[in-house]
Amino acid sequence: ILNYDIMARFRRRTCIILLLFILFICSIMMALKTLRPDRAGFGDPFGLGLLPELQQWTVLVDSKQNSLNRVQGDTVTRVSNLHSIAVNTMKASMSSVKKLEEELSSPNYNFHIFYYTWYGNPQFDGKYIHWNHPLLPHWDPKIANNYPKGRHNPPEDIGANFYPELGSYSSKDPTVIEAHMKQMRSASTGVIVLSWYPPGMADENGEPTDDLVPIVLDYAHKYNLKVTFHIEPYKDRDDRSMYHNVKYIIDKYGSHPAFYRHKTSTGRLLPMFYVYDSYVTIPEIWSNLLTVSGSQSIRNTPYDALFIALLVEERHKHDIHRSGFDGMYTYFATNGFSYGSSHHNWASLKAFCDSNNLMFIPSVGPGYIDTSIRPWNNHNTRNRVNGKYYETAFSAALLVRPEIISITSFNEWHEGTQIEKAVPKRTGQVVYLDYKPHKPNVYLELTQKWSEKYRKEQEQWLM
Repeated sequence: ILNYDIMARFRRRTCIILLLFILFICSIMMALKTLRPDRAGFGDPFGLGLLPELQQWTVLVDSKQNSLNRVQGDTVTRVSNLHSIAVNTMKASMSSVKKLEEELSSPNYNFHIFYYTWYGNPQFDGKYIHWNHPLLPHWDPKIANNYPKGRHNPPEDIGANFYPELGSYSSKDPTVIEAHMKQMRSASTGVIVLSWYPPGMADENGEPTDDLVPIVLDYAHKYNLKVTFHIEPYKDRDDRSMYHNVKYIIDKYGSHPAFYRHKTSTGRLLPMFYVYDSYVTIPEIWSNLLTVSGSQSIRNTPYDALFIALLVEERHKHDIHRSGFDGMYTYFATNGFSYGSSHHNWASLKAFCDSNNLMFIPSVGPGYIDTSIRPWNNHNTRNRVNGKYYETAFSAALLVRPEIISITSFNEWHEGTQIEKAVPKRTGQVVYLDYKPHKPNVYLELTQKWSEKYRKEQEQWLM
């Protein structure tokens, strides 16, 4: 009887404890429900603000909503959709970045790749930008009369001979920037050479893009990439304006962890600037900025940097040296088009640079075709030969043992030098070129292959 009473009391106590525990859990759940905002849904998960990276996305999308409202009248739904896409993409990409870090070799900071953010479409920009590029007339009117005029009509008809896997995208689209960083990271490149105009300026077919620099820097950092600047030839570019440009860039972006600094042979860490069409400015003007005794000298100031000039003709090497530049690059992906872009001249250019304490940065490319915007320029087309042209260029570059190799380009679609993913496409009027029989990512894979080859050979050079 005693044992029965003890067991009965134990069962009653257990039931009471269990009931109290259930009541406690229910009260906690009700409290959480009251804390959860009504607007939280699949695209806006509760607790978003607790994750700094996702919170940054919210700020980005909110600022994008303001700019879209200026371009288009009714964009509330579109921005809301963008917000959902942004959050979901960021969540998904967190694991993909970790996977990339595990599967791929580290970024090669001696591989620099030219990148353009001048593309636009109606969804993000209110109109097409650059995809609707005009057909450029030949300078000889007699020749020009033999070719079509007008401009392209996206999205089916774009100013390119290849068609991007991402379609006629906007460079403002966060998902596009994300995809580009992922592709460049997978190719084992390390430094993005960002096409840049001063605030409020752009090329004649584009719109200002300086406001995109912070977003590019943020995404580059996420993928362990660095960003340097490719200063384009704008109106009245001279020693004074360049001084202000360099000061602006370093003051505004120099503290960002993705801002590129190159370690020199003396151990200094300096920003680097590529200067496109540098030869249109006379050496006397450049020397004002780039020599210690120059009237606008940037040397030995907080804004000192490495300045890399474009070499096109052989005589430019002497001008570059006289101007006070720190090195030269060749840019064009057309072997034989110019002295600088001709592979067989790279050995003598490297020797000249070595003897004058300059950096020589050869530019390799997968091919060249710009007949979609210059229909009369067939003679400068360089066939990709299923990747062989690209590998030949890399092979020629490695022979001269350069400190840096530049790649023309990630996404200069107008000139057909892109290594970004392209897909087969046929419309009623146009049959686009493609990368068949290979996959859309073949040139990313080839870049990664040569990045590894460069690393191994560089170890031998240093021995």
